[in-house]
Amino acid sequence: MPVDRLLPTQEAEDLLELTRDIADKELATRVEEHERAETYPEGLFRTLGEAGLLGLPYPEEVGGGGQPYEVYLQVLEELAARWAAVAVATSVHSLSCFPLFTFGTDEQKQRLPEMLGGSQVGGYSLSEPQAGSDAAALRCKAEKVDAGYRITGTKAWITHGGRADFYALFARTGEGSRGVSCFLAPGQAEGLTWGKPEEKMGLHAVPTTTANWDGAVLDADRLIGREGQGLEIAFSALDSGRLGIAACAVGLAQGALDAAVAYANERTTFGKKIVDHQGLGFVLADMAAAVDSARATYLDAARRRDLGRPYSRQASAAKLVATDNAMRVTTDAVQVFGGYGYTRDFPVERYMREAKIMQIFEGTNQIQRLVISRGFAR
Repeated sequence: MPVDRLLPTQEAEDLLELTRDIADKELATRVEEHERAETYPEGLFRTLGEAGLLGLPYPEEVGGGGQPYEVYLQVLEELAARWAAVAVATSVHSLSCFPLFTFGTDEQKQRLPEMLGGSQVGGYSLSEPQAGSDAAALRCKAEKVDAGYRITGTKAWITHGGRADFYALFARTGEGSRGVSCFLAPGQAEGLTWGKPEEKMGLHAVPTTTANWDGAVLDADRLIGREGQGLEIAFSALDSGRLGIAACAVGLAQGALDAAVAYANERTTFGKKIVDHQGLGFVLADMAAAVDSARATYLDAARRRDLGRPYSRQASAAKLVATDNAMRVTTDAVQVFGGYGYTRDFPVERYMREAKIMQIFEGTNQIQRLVISRGFAR
């Protein structure tokens, strides 16, 4: 059922209506086929791009949609309610454009219209096999040479790996936490190969892979910001990325809630619909409260971001609350369906599998607690 949203403008309401229409026609009708077969939805991201949904939080003058973050996140939520993998990949695309938009030179930013206009999709390449949440431990090297930078090493857990047109790549140009730099890497290059897609618990339709850099050379103008500024860029981008995942988690939880409510109104036991049994009705009430509270948490953080106020702690809180709630709500949705919830005849088992990763990527929820607790130190 449509969420009763409080949107800031009529334009935003129209955008959400367009998003729902596309999500119902293009996502909801294809999700089961591709998730079960683990096949990539060819052409789908171009469709989203042509509708203007891949560059929403960036200004119109650089090819974006000029929408506030609170609106963009609600678009993500609508996508995730139909197809979590597509919504996550859309969030990652927005994240991958952030370094160039925020830290790039005017000349470098001339690439943005193509990146944001819908013809391309981006990936974010920060993690490594031994460096996930501990980004300062990364080892992939960027050695300065006459032609630019020679990249050597392995990157891991790349959403859209091997499929994206460009990547925000983080590699080591020096020692310590100030020895990491950011690059706008092309999707294909001599000396760049891709590993076999990970065999994941969920989000099957969009690949997650490793990238093996074997001496590929990037032009010098591919460096974003200063040498050694990489972790600053990465962490500033992750605040926004965490809000994207929070919105995706809320959308996933909303989809599970909707499925559970529909089933509870159809299934009968002991002579009445199961929704009329108080024990089950209270479970649904708790699920709805969890979804509503998580949505309010990410919207508060987004509005702070839109106002230019600090929001790092609120972003971590939103990611923590939304993803923990999504895990709880999807688990309860399976319980509402009883034995049927444990089968692939209904989507709730997929929702439950998809919710788990949201507690892990963009910084595990233990990392979010660490970020929040550090704010208490004096």
